[in-house]
Amino acid sequence: MAFALTTGAGIASAVPDVSPIINSTCTYPQVMAALNAENPDAANQVTSNPIANAWLQQLVASPPEGRRAMVAQAQGVPALAQYTGLIFQVAGTCNNY
Repeated sequence: MAFALTTGAGIASAVPDVSPIINSTCTYPQVMAALNAENPDAANQVTSNPIANAWLQQLVASPPEGRRAMVAQAQGVPALAQYTGLIFQVAGTCNNY
């Protein structure tokens, strides 16, 4: 699933439903297993990028309101924003791993 994150005055963008991420009960190993199964190249990108990897670990360890804040912040950080779509992709399936 592609997920474009745009910011800027006058630019309208659809805000995705973040509840699957916010309310996920998945652990970091489950998220990574889902990423590896669904998109091995993307999983490798996350694990090889210390910023993205640390962010993902913190996201999974945070309570729902912390996750909501992190997702909002990530939308403004290009180094992290590029991975948000991947997290949306696996949020619904990570409990299977």
